[in-house]
Amino acid sequence: MIRLNLVLLVAVVVSALYLVQMRYASRHLFVELDKANAEARKLVTESERLQVEKRAQATPLRVEKLARDQLQMRTTTPAITQYVTYQAAATSEAAR
Repeated sequence: MIRLNLVLLVAVVVSALYLVQMRYASRHLFVELDKANAEARKLVTESERLQVEKRAQATPLRVEKLARDQLQMRTTTPAITQYVTYQAAATSEAAR
């Protein structure tokens, strides 16, 4: 009888230690999950901020200003426009 009680006591102590370890692991995993969720929220916020910044950088007025200032481009006028015609099309129109 004492042997059975001793075996049961050891089994209870081992299961209690296992339970404590599993709870610790569970809490540790929950903390890691919470950190990952916080990081995901941070990345979503950063992505949205970058999308807004990208849209702000690509406005037509800003693009035109950059083209004029940095690339020394200018707006087109009829004086500087060159029209290119396709030679075969011009020949067939002239033959009509």
